[in-house]
Amino acid sequence: MEEARNEPPTPRDRGRGPGRGPGSDRDAGERSGSGERSGPAPEPIRFYGTSWVDHSGGYAARRAGLALGAFAAAALGVLVLRLAHEGLALAETGGLINILLIVAFAMCSSLAFSRTWAGYTRRPERPEDRDPGTTGSAAPGSQGIKLIGFLGVLLAYGVRSLVEAPGERLHRTEYEQAVSRYQRRRGARTGNPAARRDRRGRKR
Repeated sequence: MEEARNEPPTPRDRGRGPGRGPGSDRDAGERSGSGERSGPAPEPIRFYGTSWVDHSGGYAARRAGLALGAFAAAALGVLVLRLAHEGLALAETGGLINILLIVAFAMCSSLAFSRTWAGYTRRPERPEDRDPGTTGSAAPGSQGIKLIGFLGVLLAYGVRSLVEAPGERLHRTEYEQAVSRYQRRRGARTGNPAARRDRRGRKR
């Protein structure tokens, strides 16, 4: 009797495994004959994990704490910008430059707020979905606007946290769609045993 050899897994074997996130729900979490919970796994949200699914694990406390933290960070940002503005005033750089800086920060903050808020309800546009005439510089430009208008990002996060975990509605919609697709596929694979026997009898 030959002894069983413990061979190291091949790269192909290491690549196998259940997918992560609602988009990879195909056979995710399935264990044949093991009796484990099968189906797609919910995608975690930063600072919340998967507690958004059933609002457990201190979900409400996290929302309240993160909302207060975002508003406090926004207030601190306003103080820093005010000190910077006073520094420019002492340097006597000119009234026009001060006005331009204020307008630039206000516009960037407004754009950052709207784009951050929209990101909580829909996925960002993929490069392959853009028009052929557009360039790939939209994402870096958006990141630059959010960096300059960080106040808008913080305010959007804080306000959204008063309603739900930022991005919860989007994740829940995708998760429910993934579960629905998984159940339809599973039903199609399993089928009705009586119907299968009936079809076999008709073929005979």
